[in-house]
Amino acid sequence: MKIAFIGGGNMANALIGGLVKGGLSSSNLYAIDVNSDVCARLEAQWHIRTSAMISPALHHYDALVLAVKPQQLKEIAHAIAPYLNRQVVISIAAGIRAATIQDWLGGYTRIVRAMPNTPASIGMGVTGVTALTSVNAQGRQLAETVLAAAGQVIWCEHEKQIDAITAISGSGPAYVFYFIEALEEAARQLGFDDAQSRSLALATVNGATQLAMQSNEAVSTLRERVSSKGGTTAAALTSFTADGVKEAIMRGAFAARARAEQMADELGQT
Repeated sequence: MKIAFIGGGNMANALIGGLVKGGLSSSNLYAIDVNSDVCARLEAQWHIRTSAMISPALHHYDALVLAVKPQQLKEIAHAIAPYLNRQVVISIAAGIRAATIQDWLGGYTRIVRAMPNTPASIGMGVTGVTALTSVNAQGRQLAETVLAAAGQVIWCEHEKQIDAITAISGSGPAYVFYFIEALEEAARQLGFDDAQSRSLALATVNGATQLAMQSNEAVSTLRERVSSKGGTTAAALTSFTADGVKEAIMRGAFAARARAEQMADELGQT
């Protein structure tokens, strides 16, 4: 399995690191980035081959991972199109639909579109994936192997679900960080110093998350177990309910999905 990355930023670095740690030989990995510092870092960290320019060497790779900014993808697609014959093209650029990429690649159809999230940088990401129908089972497995190097992979039956994935797991870490910020600030106002507030918030969120992941019970059941009638937790949850916190979070996720759809329309017209 030989994989080339177009773009060597944080997400590419996470995938490359996961693949190497998973046993793939560095000699089977290749990264292209116009930034010489990025190339030098990848070479030093993972001992892979790098280049600053698109080259015919791409002919020899099984998968090409497009890990560039959405605004750069059209130019990159045009540049790699002459070197495509059998490779699976995996795009992790946000907001660009597979049909748009296909058009930019001159009609090439072995395309997989993925939406990872930032915890992929520590191997704990979750990536939503969809593929054009021309990608066979072997191609889908190849894409999953690449993307699973940074965490969990969830296949979407319809590409439209990628916008929903963006709203939940793609943007989701920011929602969690927002909650942690609020919990930290509450701790500070209750008299704890900055270090204690951070520790309390992070340990609480991490512990609750791990408990939910290791339990077969619904999250609502776990919540009810913490909340005794008339107790302190119930007081907090009653306040949250009165303020419409749950509904506000859901509205935020729906707003993120709507923006993802809008961005796909805008970027597809560029």
